[in-house]
This record gives sequence, C-alpha cells and structure tokens, in this order.
Amino acid sequence: MERGTLMHRSHVRSLVAVLSVSLACSVVACGPKSNSAGQPAAKTPAQPAPAVAGPSEGPAFQTREHYLLKSVGDPQISPDGTRIAYSIQQSDRPGRPYSQLWIMEIATGKATRVGSEKDSGSGPRWSRDGRQIAYQGSAGGKSGVIICAADGSAPTLVAPTTWTNHVLPSPGERIAWSPDGKQLAFLSTTPGPETEDATGDPVIITRYSYKPQPGEGMTRFDDNRRVHIFVVDLGTRQVRQLTTGNYYEHSIDWSPNGEELLFITNHEPDPDRVFNYDIFALKMADGSVRQLTRTPSAEYRPRWSPDGETILYLATTRPKTSSETTMEDTHAYTIDKQGRNKREIGSAIDNRQGQAGWSSDGQFVYITVQEGGDTRLYRLPRAGGQPTVVVPAAGVRGAIGAWSLASSDVLAYTLSTPAAPAELFLNRGSSAPKALTAVNRDLLAVKKVADVESFRFKSFDGKDIEAFITLPLAVPAGSTHPLIVMIHGGPHGQQGPGFNHKAQVYAARGWASLMVNYRGSIGYGQKFADAIAKDQNGGEARDILAGVDAAIARYPWIDASRLGIEGGSYGGQLTNWIITQTDRFKAAVPDRSISNLVTQHYMMCCHDYLPVEYGAYPHEMWRADDRTPPRRLVEELWDRSAIRLAYKVKTPTLFVHGENDNDVCIAEIEQLYIALKEVGVDTVMLRYPREGHGLRESAHVVDSINRSIAWYEKYFPKQRRPTTRP
Repeated sequence: MERGTLMHRSHVRSLVAVLSVSLACSVVACGPKSNSAGQPAAKTPAQPAPAVAGPSEGPAFQTREHYLLKSVGDPQISPDGTRIAYSIQQSDRPGRPYSQLWIMEIATGKATRVGSEKDSGSGPRWSRDGRQIAYQGSAGGKSGVIICAADGSAPTLVAPTTWTNHVLPSPGERIAWSPDGKQLAFLSTTPGPETEDATGDPVIITRYSYKPQPGEGMTRFDDNRRVHIFVVDLGTRQVRQLTTGNYYEHSIDWSPNGEELLFITNHEPDPDRVFNYDIFALKMADGSVRQLTRTPSAEYRPRWSPDGETILYLATTRPKTSSETTMEDTHAYTIDKQGRNKREIGSAIDNRQGQAGWSSDGQFVYITVQEGGDTRLYRLPRAGGQPTVVVPAAGVRGAIGAWSLASSDVLAYTLSTPAAPAELFLNRGSSAPKALTAVNRDLLAVKKVADVESFRFKSFDGKDIEAFITLPLAVPAGSTHPLIVMIHGGPHGQQGPGFNHKAQVYAARGWASLMVNYRGSIGYGQKFADAIAKDQNGGEARDILAGVDAAIARYPWIDASRLGIEGGSYGGQLTNWIITQTDRFKAAVPDRSISNLVTQHYMMCCHDYLPVEYGAYPHEMWRADDRTPPRRLVEELWDRSAIRLAYKVKTPTLFVHGENDNDVCIAEIEQLYIALKEVGVDTVMLRYPREGHGLRESAHVVDSINRSIAWYEKYFPKQRRPTTRP
C-alpha cells in the first residue's frame, strides 16, 4: 500500500532510467547470477552505490544510471519574487537518496548550494520579510532547524530536533515564522509514557497502534515519541515547548497578527483506534488552546488567509477516514477564524485535491488536483465561481509537485513530464512557463526516452477505463515484443505518463509496459474511486485483464506468449490474486504484496484500512449489499485472499519485500512463498534489509530491477525471428 499526497499512499514515484538492449549480458555479469536451479545465487548481495562518472554508451539507459538521476522538490519563492529556494534529491551515495538545499536568483539563473557537499537540507521556508530562510537539515555535522541568509550564506543551527516513527498521515508544515521574523515555531518530539516499557527487556506493548510508519524500514516497533510544538527566539536562541501531553501536534501555521498558531491533532478518546484529525489554535500569549473543528472526518494542513480572517484546509466528510489510505477524495474547505461558516471551496472539482494555498491578496485559492494520470494546479475564486487551470495547460501531460507564490503572484513549481523527472518552473501571469532547472540535462542529452501513450477501453461490465503504455524504444518491422503489466498501489492511486524508471528500463530492452488505472483509482471522480468498495480482488482485477486484451488488440506487435505481471503494495496484492485466476503470464514479480487479507488486517501498522474499505471490522457481521445474507467479514476477507487459491497458481513468482515493512508485513509473502513451493511452482523470495514499504536504498532499487529482468528472461520463450517467403 503506497502513500502519497492525502491518499495516503503513494503511487508512481520513480525516476527514469532506460536500459539498453544489450543489458542482457550486463545483468548476467554484474547482476543476479543464476545457479543450476535457475534461482539467484546465494552470494549476490546488492552492492553500495558505485562512483558513476557519467552515462553509459549508447542512446539507451542502463540500470546503473539510476545513481545519476536527480529531481527537484519543494520550491519556495521569496516574498519579493527575486529568489527561489528548492531542494535537489540525488541517489549517488550509499544508502537512501538525500536532498540538498539550493537558492536561485531568478534574474540571472545563478544557483548556489546552501552549506557544504556533506550537508543536507529540505523544506525551506522564507521569513515574511524575505531576509532569511529556515529549513530542516544539517550544517557542520549538526542537524535540526537551520536558518541562513537569503543568498544561502551562513547556515546556522538554531534548534536541534528529533522526530518519531509513529504513523502520522499527511502531515503539513513543520516550520512557521512569526510575522516579525523574531521567532520560529517548529516541531520536535519528547518520549511518551510507553517508551520505557516498549524499549525494555522484555518489550512490553500496550498500544493498539504499536508499529512504525511504513517507510521507516529500520525497526518493527513504534518509538512512542510524541510530536509537539516548540518555538525558538532567534535573538537569544532560547527554546520553549508550547504543547505537552500524549497527543501528536503538527501541520502548523502562524497567524498574520502573530497571536495564534494553527495546528492539527487527534483528540479522540483513543486516537490509536479512531483516526480523526481536527484543527486547533494555540494562543501565543498564554498557551491556551481552542478547537476549531469537531467533525467525525479528518481535516488536514490548515492555512491562514493573508488577512487572518479565514482558514483554508483540506478535509474528508465521511464518518470514517483511514489513516492508511482514503477512498474519499480530499477537497478544499474554508472556515472563519472562529471555526464557523464552513464552505467547500473546491466543490466544482470532482477529483482528489492536494496542496492548497492563498494568493497574496487572499482573493483566490490554489489547489493541486489529480486527474486522469496527471496532476494540475487550479485557481478558485474565494468568493465562489468556476475554477481555472493554471499549469500545466490543457493538453499538456505532467504532474505538478509542490508550488509557491510570491507577493506579486509569480508562481514557482515543480513539474515532472514524460520526458524528464521533476524540474523547477516559473510562471508569470499570462507568459509561457519557463524551465529554470535542467538537473538531468547532461544525462538526457545523450539518452533516448521511450514514448508513453494513453488509450481507453471498455472493461468486462462496460466501465470506461484508461491505461498508459510505455512503448519499446524501437519496434522494427515484423518484430514482436513482451508486455509487462505494472499495477499501481493504493488502491486509491493513479498512474500516468510521467517519467517512470522501471518502465523505461524495460522499454530499452524492447519490452512494453502497461499501466491500468483500474476502478478504485483516483483522478476519475469520486464514483470511480468508490467502485472498489467491498470488492477487493474483484472488478479491478478484471479491469487489468481486460486492459491486457485491449492492449494486445491495439498493438499487434505485442507477443501474447511473453507476458509478465508485477505491482507494488496493492498492485502486489492484485498480482498475487491474478496469478490464481489465470496462467497467461509467464512470470510474476509481486513487490511488498499481500496474500492474506485476514493476516494483513491484524499485522499491518494501520488497522483501520480494511474496516474503512469494507465498512466493518473482520469480527463483525457484514453484508456486501441488501441482496446478500450477512456473515462475518473475516469469511469474506478469506475468500478474497490469494493464499486460499495457491493451489491454482502455475506462474513462476519472484517476491520482492523490505525486511521491516510494517504496512505489509513480510509474513504476507512468507505464507505464499511456502504455499507455492508446496504446490511445485518455481518461486524465489528477495528480502532487502533496512527497508520498509518500498525500496529506498539506491543499490536495492537497481538490484531489484536487474533481478526482475533476469526472472522474466528466464521464463519468456525465445523470440522467433520473422520469416519471409522467397
């Protein structure tokens, strides 16, 4: 299950790397060698990130160039519109990717890294006078909240911080400047009452939510540290703790008059059992707190209007919202500063809405919207009226990441496109958008990126479904090519034409990749997202199979005898399920996959996921609709589990999993691995250390791609050369 912006899973986060057709020998020489049984040899660990001096020869990427790819994130334009602070994420060191902070002068395009080569930085936020920047990172070997001058000089640690591995869905701002620039509010943690018992010998667990957030990857237990609000006086460097207790406060914003801090927290009697964010305000003068919303649903990321009279935020409206994912699309709302007069400002848009913010004059609201595989930035009048698309323009495919506005409403944003990972762009009024960075210029100048096409088809019940196919880098006349089905997670996620690492790797080998936005995906309206309710491993699995048929009919060069299937998280769950329904796929590579919906509920970090999707807990009586008799939900979950049908599987399966995945516990693949061994199916289990839900370490990412390629090649029949008659 993947997290993303207010979903809470993510889907489709990869950078591109296109693999040359000649990689077959490099996979054998430097990647996963096979033993006589055709399984990866015992002594082939993933290697640390190598020192890669430059791109490989030829127009196609190789997997090693994953280490060279970069992406731009979190651009923050200065109040006067003259500079932009942003981060660049890189993967050229051992371990996980890292980010560094950069400052660009817009007029000259000159960019300066903040700090040394060894320092890190992300999440920059300008003081309101534009003279300083605060960010999270490291400077001189110390980490925490750092400030630097507007030109990036003199980075100085002002407050060390700690964080938690507790599950905190979609947290917002971690830093907030006071209006006068003399103080800085920030988030840090303190030990909770369970910490001592939970770290002792024996470990004593008392919390319902006792596992870490999915991506942590290093441990199996919640550290029980509570997130609180602190403030540092920048003149004296004195730090004060503003909130205490056993709750988690986050997503902060300082009021324009300096009197209050907005924040999000969950004050349910048992927050571990009931996920219910509300908006609160803390009075700076005396530390008193008032609650602004009291709903059974969840509110996220509140932001004061420039005049301090209105609060903008994102929210759901249904009685239950999951802390793991949400079927219901988040929309933008406003309330007045007293918490009254709630109004849905984003009601005209029937799609999931993300990052929301104000124009400098407070007359407009800007929100990101996920639609049809893309993510666009919309502008909505505060007083009401029709929304307008800002970027990317209609007909331009791509995904907006983060964005910010200057006082003059000059817009800075990141955009990933089919041709490149996320870059920094600038938009001034009616002028055409201008690309300010090209962090992968040298690499992309000598490489060729495969095209991505979209098409629609009718599924088994007539429902209209959109799919995206990454074409092979070359399709010579008379040739045929394998097709790899790549299934997104969520299930409430979406795939699109954006720069996709693994799909481009496959394209360079002459393989096509099919991505189907099955029912339940976001970006096609609330009704479409709801179409998966109470029906996991049902209609959406049939959508994927219908998509394969549609692709084969549309592209006659697809070789139906060389089909592969893979997916991550919920996509891994569907991969496991589909190979119990058909043997048309020659090989499968489920990643962080679920095999047993019953054990998934009880072993995952977020126990409200399936109850929200199905409307009941496993032990409760349940019915699919008014026409079916009630029974306990646990029976339905077992019926929908791939492990129950393992005896039907014939497809060779390579399982990929992080050793410390707390969203989809590794026991999910351990069960199915043994079941497939017992029924005689060739299967291998790849367990990556120091990994959680989704591989993060660069060497692991590259290794998993190489091993996937080798797995498919082992089971794909050899291509027959086209014959011509004399």
